[in-house]
Amino acid sequence: MNYLKTTILLAGMTALFVGIGFMLGGPTGMLIAFGIALAMNAFAYWNSDRMVLKMYGATEVDARTAPDLYRMVEQLARRAQLPMPRVYIIENDQPNAFATGRNPENAAVAATTGLLRILSDEEVAGVMAHELAHVQNRDTLIMTITATIAGAISMLANFALFFGGNRNNPLGIIGTILLMILAPLAAMLVQSAISRTREYAADRRGAEICGNPIWLASALEKLQRGAEHIDNPEAENNPATAHMFIVNPLHARSIDNLFSTHPNTENRVAALHEMAAGGGASAGPAIHTGPARAGRSRIPSTGGQDRRRRGPWS
Repeated sequence: MNYLKTTILLAGMTALFVGIGFMLGGPTGMLIAFGIALAMNAFAYWNSDRMVLKMYGATEVDARTAPDLYRMVEQLARRAQLPMPRVYIIENDQPNAFATGRNPENAAVAATTGLLRILSDEEVAGVMAHELAHVQNRDTLIMTITATIAGAISMLANFALFFGGNRNNPLGIIGTILLMILAPLAAMLVQSAISRTREYAADRRGAEICGNPIWLASALEKLQRGAEHIDNPEAENNPATAHMFIVNPLHARSIDNLFSTHPNTENRVAALHEMAAGGGASAGPAIHTGPARAGRSRIPSTGGQDRRRRGPWS
């Protein structure tokens, strides 16, 4: 159902581009706008992972520097039949996480020190499984296509502003001005709706990967409370990256219902509880989170100090 909804929304955005594009820029302007947007997003598709990881000051970790987190991701990736992604930790008090990379073979998952500090091992597993679900569902590709079309629509509006739009536009000058204003807003609404749909799909698949929907539901509740009270300066300065995170890192509360890239957390938690009640985690039994053992590892934490975590991931 989520894939059908995504397909319908993408088709709607494409139709919006074709119809508005012809009226604002004519066939030539429509092709130019699409070509520019395609080139910009192709560059972003191939380079966005490195750019965003650098933007957030992410540090890559491995089995030596963060063995517990690394082994957790390794086990989850194995369950999902995915290649092992690169693993990063971000020095940031706000509890959050994201996945990036153009395909499963070039993927990366990142978690903030705030997340690692407040979540239990089971909850961290639920979050990492959610991010791996984004990788498996190729949501980066879907959002790149969406951004390409949305960007092309915005460029068409700019063309109309500077070049007067298509002379054959039946709406006249007033209609052109209205389209210039409303077209980018409509594209933004559809883009946000697609992003929200992909979050629901990643929640469900992530619950299947980790084997227990309640782990992810509990994590989402804690992450939402943390994000509401703790700022993420990098995200606030780069709001275009907000859709990447598991919960909205921004504090623009007044427009959440219209333009939020994330579904309401209460609705996500309710869907996961419903899934748990129906026995929907079909990927197999929940992963083992055994008792604390000797040789605990150290994971970097806020303030440059090391924090010791349990080490059940072997």
